[in-house]
Amino acid sequence: MKAVEIWVSPAGSNSNPGTKNKPLKDIGLALRKARELRRLSDPTAANGVYIILKGGVYRLHEPLFIRQEDSGTASSPTVFQAAPGEKPVLSGGITISGWKKAGAAVAGLPAEAQGHVWVADAPVFGDIVLDFRQLYVNNIKALRSRDTKVGVMNRILSWDHKNQTCGIPRPIAEIQDAPGVEMFIHQWWAIAVLRIKSVQIKADSATLSFYEPESRIQSEHPWPAPWISKETGNSAFYLSNAIQFLNEPGEWYLDKKNQKVYYWPKSNENLATAEVTVPAIETLVRIQGTIDHPVSYVSFKGISFQHTTWLRPSKEGHVPHQYGMYMLDAYKLEIPGTPDKKSLENQAWVGRPPAAAEVAFAHHTKFEGCRFEHLGSTGLDYKRGTHDDIIQGNLFKDISGTGMYVGVFTDEGQEVHFPYNPKDERDVCTNVLMSNNLITDVANEDWGTIGIGAGYVKGINIEHNDISELSYMGISMGWGWSRTVNTMRNNRIAANKIHRYAKHMYDVSSIYTLSAQPASFIVENYIDSIYKAPYPHDPYHWFYLYTDEGSSFFTVKDNWTRSDKYLQNANGPGNVWSNNGPWVSDSIRLAAGLQGPFKYLLKEKAPQSAGWEINRSERTKVVEIISENGVKHDTNALLEICKKNGLPPSNLYQWNNHSIIYGAIENPYPIRKDLMERFKGDQVKIYNSPFYQFKRQLQCPGSPIAKEWDDIILTTNLVKDSVMQSEYLNHHIIQFEKWPEVAQGFCNADFQQLLMFKNERQLMLVISIPKGESLDKLNQKTEENNPRVTAWNNLMKKYEEGLPGTAPGETWIILSPVVK
Repeated sequence: MKAVEIWVSPAGSNSNPGTKNKPLKDIGLALRKARELRRLSDPTAANGVYIILKGGVYRLHEPLFIRQEDSGTASSPTVFQAAPGEKPVLSGGITISGWKKAGAAVAGLPAEAQGHVWVADAPVFGDIVLDFRQLYVNNIKALRSRDTKVGVMNRILSWDHKNQTCGIPRPIAEIQDAPGVEMFIHQWWAIAVLRIKSVQIKADSATLSFYEPESRIQSEHPWPAPWISKETGNSAFYLSNAIQFLNEPGEWYLDKKNQKVYYWPKSNENLATAEVTVPAIETLVRIQGTIDHPVSYVSFKGISFQHTTWLRPSKEGHVPHQYGMYMLDAYKLEIPGTPDKKSLENQAWVGRPPAAAEVAFAHHTKFEGCRFEHLGSTGLDYKRGTHDDIIQGNLFKDISGTGMYVGVFTDEGQEVHFPYNPKDERDVCTNVLMSNNLITDVANEDWGTIGIGAGYVKGINIEHNDISELSYMGISMGWGWSRTVNTMRNNRIAANKIHRYAKHMYDVSSIYTLSAQPASFIVENYIDSIYKAPYPHDPYHWFYLYTDEGSSFFTVKDNWTRSDKYLQNANGPGNVWSNNGPWVSDSIRLAAGLQGPFKYLLKEKAPQSAGWEINRSERTKVVEIISENGVKHDTNALLEICKKNGLPPSNLYQWNNHSIIYGAIENPYPIRKDLMERFKGDQVKIYNSPFYQFKRQLQCPGSPIAKEWDDIILTTNLVKDSVMQSEYLNHHIIQFEKWPEVAQGFCNADFQQLLMFKNERQLMLVISIPKGESLDKLNQKTEENNPRVTAWNNLMKKYEEGLPGTAPGETWIILSPVVK
């Protein structure tokens, strides 16, 4: 017996029977017919019900809601699929027609735009004028009017947290009475969108105040916050959504008061014939059962999901915490500390942005060969309570937010830093395969969103995806910032190709983890080409791999990266790192990304962003060998190893039974091999990337840089207490912000560079000073008229202890260069 087929076409009729030749018009009605077959246990549905969509655009005015009653079985699935060779589109948009060139002068429009803009009546959805934040001309996103060109942003002058105001340079236009103007601000690893309540103009500046609720949250939450820095520049921003900013081809403005839409066409656009689309609904498809009655065996194949909106930023502002999860409430604790983390100083409760397709309490669902394009927020979201699902061979492109999420990211009623352990494990997304998807040009409006985001999940397999053209991170796994073991475990990120990421945001990595996840793996990924973002708070705080707070029980192995610039920040126990870097076999690099049957998707990949530079490898490393018998190593043998590996004699340092090779080392593993073969039984340690960097050209702007340097290398141990070790690292992460006097002391002492490395609990500190100078002499200048440096040094002493062989009370020891 054949499966049931119910055919649908935009040109069909709901009075038709739903056959191939007489298709229905409404997908919802087709779903109802399928539901009735299930309800009545119709034997014709024994081999499945296939709702077949002919090509064309299906404009939805509400989500297609798939419930438990629509479920199939393994032998009788419910399938929505494209008709052979056709391209059906589920669209949440409506078209704007009746465009005319604006005749009389338009009030507020810049002089250069007068006579060039076209105008149409604002669309009506239901019985109200539609609000929207995106506009597409022939499915190419136009630019909402803004005060700077794309790629250019101004810098804030100040932020008054008490009065909840921001100082900026005087705007290019008089906008005191312009309704709906917004501020878009860059903040470390996230952006914020703030609705401007008032503008107070001064001679060369302006003071902005904002509407609630975002005004309070923006000024009270500590992470991420507006950035004020002489070294790297204050937070970047632009203003948008005023007719006064509409001054270039490709820009548009919605005048809600007068119910008009204005657009300045590009030279290749003809609004008399172009299709102009704006989004109207947030979600196109919702698959949702309950925890006791889930949806099962529902699939989508070959369907395109387009033109969804998201209006929260227009109504309540948008202040994200991380990954685009917006804060509902957030503030800094007067007395830090929670039961799970003694040093925690911030509290936050978050909401979750909508998606074009959402799934909750379902199992054995599938999205295969679909397209998620031109979307105002998330593409696909498996929110909670799903298991044994497949997301394979799909395209995610031109998406304002994240490509796809999976798993809970804490409920709105739970503070984000507490581990998630539901009493009913059926609430957890489990055994979801995300494979062979092309994710490109996502996070192109909310820059802090990501390619793939996984929250509290189990048994998730993210493999063979190609991810590129990202504003922030490629893949994130985990939530909670806690080393406490929770519901997450058995997760795997393998053989993905991630490249051209971090276009706008730093504190970033291609793959990023949070919290304890026993028996989880990050293996055989190919990671390359991180962008040099123009506005980061710290231009060196980018990484290829990044296990962040609480990350525990991960195996990170055999990942090909351009260099081994990694960060392990405040990690918990049980992590194993092995064989990661540019020396990993080319076979791993070539096997990553889309597999053969899915390579056809590559033609859809967005090109490299014009004008954006790719960051190059940072190659400075330390290789240490420690003599097990306490005897000093044979210097001549060490010099031979340096020579063999192309390193000058000046790169060799020694102290007692410790020998150090420091310098521009792209691949430290051949050196390690040579040392182990020559000095059998001795311990060899590699210090890959510094966790702390002071650079004179960055922290001391305008100060001269010495032509030649001497590198002074010191080493010590951290105390054995892991909590204190984490505190030490955190102090250095926030040093430039919380202890700026320390960097000023380094500037005063004419330090050229400081790099601090860590391997287990041993530290390596490299201080670069002008050639011929004395460290003892210069170091005194760091504390001159600078009591905060003395306080910093005293604080650090409680975390440090000397290596075996140091004198009582001695901590840092200086290694001697072999060649002076």
